Amino acid sequence: MAERQSIHGQWSSRLVFILAATGSAVGLGNVWKFPYITGENGGGAFVIVYLVCIALVGVPIMMAEIMLGRRGRQSPINTMAALSREEGANKAWSLIGWSGVLAGFFILSYYSVIAGWALAYVARAGAGLFSGLDAAGVESMFNSLVGSPERLLAWHTLFMLMSMFVVAKGVKSGLEKAVTYLMPALFLLLLLLVGYAMNTGFFVEGLEFLFSPDFSKLIYTCQVVDGVEQCDISGGPLLVAMGHAFFTLSLGMGAIMVYGSYMPKKSSIAGSAVLIALLDTLVALLAGMAIFPIVFANGLEPGAGPGLIFQTLPIAFGGMPGGHLFGTLFFVLLVFAAWSSSISLIEPAVAWLVENREMTRVRASIWIGLTTWVIGLGTVFSFNIWSDVKLFDMTFFDLLDYLTANIMLPLGGLLIAIFSGWLMKKASSQEEFAMAGSAYSLWWTLIRYVSPFAVVVVFLHAIGLF
Repeated sequence: MAERQSIHGQWSSRLVFILAATGSAVGLGNVWKFPYITGENGGGAFVIVYLVCIALVGVPIMMAEIMLGRRGRQSPINTMAALSREEGANKAWSLIGWSGVLAGFFILSYYSVIAGWALAYVARAGAGLFSGLDAAGVESMFNSLVGSPERLLAWHTLFMLMSMFVVAKGVKSGLEKAVTYLMPALFLLLLLLVGYAMNTGFFVEGLEFLFSPDFSKLIYTCQVVDGVEQCDISGGPLLVAMGHAFFTLSLGMGAIMVYGSYMPKKSSIAGSAVLIALLDTLVALLAGMAIFPIVFANGLEPGAGPGLIFQTLPIAFGGMPGGHLFGTLFFVLLVFAAWSSSISLIEPAVAWLVENREMTRVRASIWIGLTTWVIGLGTVFSFNIWSDVKLFDMTFFDLLDYLTANIMLPLGGLLIAIFSGWLMKKASSQEEFAMAGSAYSLWWTLIRYVSPFAVVVVFLHAIGLF
C-alpha cells in the first residue's frame, strides 16, 4: 500500500511524539488518583499488579491505536472509514472514530471546568491566601469557588482559550511546541516538589505509604463496622488496577490515534508505547512521593481522594516554610498536566473539520472550542444553580463523567482491539509494526484474547454488573 501523508503535518521526531502522547496520558488523575489508589490497595503490591495490567492491557491497545492512526494518517473518523474499506470490514466500524472523537469532546467539556479550579488555585496560592488557613477556611474557599457560576465560568473560559490557542497553531507550531516546553517543565516541577517533600521529615513515611507491599489488600476489601474491622474476599483492587491501567493511557478517545497519524514512519510503535506507559507511571509515582510526605508532615488525611488537592494540600502549604512558593508551583504543575491533555482531546475533532469541511485550523479550533465551552456550562452549573437538577440521580457533570468513563471509553478500546486483532489483515499490521516475529506474535495474542477480555471485565465492573 502506498503510504498516506497527513495534511496536518508530522512530528519532527519520535521523541516529540512520545512527549505529546505522554502529555495526553498525563492529567489531573495522575496527580491525585494514582497515588491515592496505590496507597489504599496494597502499595508496592498494587504497583506490581498495575504494571502487569499496563503490559497486558494498556500497551497492546495503545500500540493498536497508534498503528491505526499512522496507517490512516487522518482524523480518527476518516482513518477508521478508510481502513474499514481497505480491510474489507463493514463500514459501521468507522463508528470507532466517531465514538472516540465524541468521547474526547465530552470529556474536555467538563475537564476544562476542573482544570479551571487549578488555574484559580494558582492565583490563590500566588497571592498567599493559603497562609494560616485551617480546614474550615480552606473548605470555605473551595465552596466559594465552585458555588459561584461567574467565577467557574471565567476560569473555564480562560482554560478553553488556552487549549484553542495551541491547537489553532497546528501540529508543528502549536502542538509540538507546546509539548516540547510543557512536558520537561512538568517533570522539572515534579522533581522540585519531591525535593521539597524530602525536607519535610516525613519522606520515609510517604514512601512506605506508596511502596510497602501488602498483597492481602489485593484480595481482601476491609471496612470497620461497629469498631471491628471486617474483611471479605473481593479482588476489587485487582479490578481497580486493571481499570486504571486502561484509562490512564488516554485510550479509546481518539487522542492517541490522531497523534499516531502524525508519527514518523520509521519510528517504533512498540518501543514508543512502552516508553509512554513508563513515563505516565513515573509521573504518577513522583506525584505521590511529592504529595504524601507533605500530607503526613501536617497530620492530614491521605485518603481524601479528589479533595486531597483542593481541600487538604492547601492547609499543608499554608502552614509550611516555603509553602507559598511550592503551593504555587504545585498548582502550576496541575495546570500543565491538564493543558497537555486538553490539547489532545480537542485535536481529533479539529482535524476532522479541517479534512471534511475545508476549514482553516483557526476556524475549526474556534468552532470546536466554542461548542465544547457551551457544553461545559452544564458542568459549571452542576456545582451551583443546577446542583438539584438530576437525571438518573446524577447531575449533568456526573452523567457526562459516567457516560464517557464507564461506557464510551471501554467500548472504544474494546472495538479497537477487535478491529486490530480480528478484522485487520495480519499483513497490514505486520507491515506497520515491522517487529520481529516473536514480538509480533505476542502482541497478536494479547490484542485478540487477553486485552479484549480484560476490557470487558472492566466495563462490566464499571457499570455494576461484575
